[in-house]
Amino acid sequence: MHDRAIDPHAHEHAHCLPFGAQVLGARGAKPRTRFRFWAPSCKKVELLIENGTACEGAHEMNESGNGWFDLETGCGPGTLYHYRLDGKLTVPDPASRFQPQDVHGPSEVIDPRAYQWQHTHWHGRPWEEAVIYELHVGALGGYDGVMKRLPSLVELGVTAIELMPLNDFPGTRNWGYDGVLPFAPDSAYGRPDDLKALIDAAHGLGLMVILDVVYNHFGPDGNYLHQYAKPFFRENTHTPWGPAIDFERMEVREFFCDNTLYWINEFRFDGLRFDAVHAIRNDEWLREVADHIRAKVQHGRHVHLILENERNTANLLDTHFTAQWNDDAHNALHVLLTGETEGYYHAYAKQPIRQLARVLSSGFAYQGDPSPIHDGEPRGEASGHLPPTAFVMFLQNHDQIGNRAMGERLRSLCSDDALRAAIGLVLLSPQIPLLFMDEEYGSEQPFLFFTDYTGDLADAVREGRRREFARFASFADEKRRAQIPDPNDPHTLVKSSPRGHEDTSPERLEWMHFYKSALAVRAKLIMPRLKHAKPLGATVLKAQDGSEAKALAARWQLTDGETLSIVLNLAEQPVPLSSTNRPPGKVIFETPPRARDRVDDGELPAQSFVAWLTGDVCEYATGHDARHRAHQE
Repeated sequence: MHDRAIDPHAHEHAHCLPFGAQVLGARGAKPRTRFRFWAPSCKKVELLIENGTACEGAHEMNESGNGWFDLETGCGPGTLYHYRLDGKLTVPDPASRFQPQDVHGPSEVIDPRAYQWQHTHWHGRPWEEAVIYELHVGALGGYDGVMKRLPSLVELGVTAIELMPLNDFPGTRNWGYDGVLPFAPDSAYGRPDDLKALIDAAHGLGLMVILDVVYNHFGPDGNYLHQYAKPFFRENTHTPWGPAIDFERMEVREFFCDNTLYWINEFRFDGLRFDAVHAIRNDEWLREVADHIRAKVQHGRHVHLILENERNTANLLDTHFTAQWNDDAHNALHVLLTGETEGYYHAYAKQPIRQLARVLSSGFAYQGDPSPIHDGEPRGEASGHLPPTAFVMFLQNHDQIGNRAMGERLRSLCSDDALRAAIGLVLLSPQIPLLFMDEEYGSEQPFLFFTDYTGDLADAVREGRRREFARFASFADEKRRAQIPDPNDPHTLVKSSPRGHEDTSPERLEWMHFYKSALAVRAKLIMPRLKHAKPLGATVLKAQDGSEAKALAARWQLTDGETLSIVLNLAEQPVPLSSTNRPPGKVIFETPPRARDRVDDGELPAQSFVAWLTGDVCEYATGHDARHRAHQE
């Protein structure tokens, strides 16, 4: 796909898998490949080589004990192969590096050393420099489409892109969370070397690349593990996806542990986001895999491990994981912006501004408190000892948009002024900000749930999704539910694919400049001071009548002793602002224009955000601030 001059100093990177198809010997030598396959539920396994090489045909594999079968052959890269189980069922390799003909087709032998890495000097970036941009590779046109957007993301102020899951799924369209072959990047987006070229190009522009990985379940189509490796699962423990994966078993632990090292060392990803680890329910393995990664990566590399964890297990962030997606921050902000309180938002319905203040002052909103959506059971652990950078804050992501029936973005659900104020908080607080693709243009385009199933499974997914929303008041009517887009309709992906920087309408550019201005302030004035930042508290502000307003003030001490202070008002009315919440120092960002003038007079305007930095801030603050205000005016 990409014609590139080869750098004589380029390097090869490969992770030697203890299973699957591993090319042996020096490059250029006579090809040899070792095949190793765990099938404890089978008595006989044959390797079927299918594409006309000298090794074509069936080869009985050697049983080597404990359910393992292995064989070494004279075939090389490009060979297509299957495994045949007990003379009957034919399956792909569960550790396949590539599936050119989708999940039911043959696996392909890949030599990872064939790709010559250009930016071998790249060792990543410190976590406090992270500004994350989550994207879906398919919605942006595959690896090549994402690569074309990288320069504009750097210009925006993004420092890391996070790819939604890539592992092979059935068909050509999927969020990625229905993957069944964890080592095979899906062929719909390009070949493995095309993915490497994307990561290489990102590194050349100073961008980290993070991958979302799913270890808590497999998708419903194309997972054959139940047929030949029943001990992979705990038959007596059920999940929404079937029997739970058995992380007590050594072979399972090693399978996923090697998967993490494969992505980090062979593809040079700068970090992993572990999806829904609360569904794994094995914190011991999580610590084990984090330790294993730290011990096996190249010395000096910055590798970041991020959790999605509904249980708010703060102790995992003490020493093992870099950060956690802060759903509490999102949910409190969403309730404040939209007034929605159904579903999981019910847990933030009573005092969302207090919960947001707790998020800013000590990390999680739920730190062992009873949760109304968990039958009143305690949720979370104390997190006040953790640095602000241990939390990833966002207003939108694939879950929070795409899990809505109609995939609405926030601009369709709240006022622009309130949204801009909330954006100011997300981009300029010491927590790590995450944007969702096309958000920077003020996008109102939906991001919908999409799949590519056929037959009965397609019907089950479509109707199951519509039944799921029957408990929401706005979809209680069956005719209304019938309007929920069919995930399997190809147009559902089309509707979810952003226009991006090609659309230069004035409104979109105005939103982009707003994001760019805030991120420029973060990069210059906040990011260099974040490494040892710590919260100094947050206070809910009072309305004119003395009741709690949808407004707060918060402060953080930064690395050099300077203080970052913010005030936020998401209400439709101004609120009084006492002198104690109007710190001395330089205003570094404000929305709407001239909000500081009213703040100086003791009033915080409706739907506003203002940030100050105390002490001797650089001249950049004055110059940039003037330009930002001029743009807004």
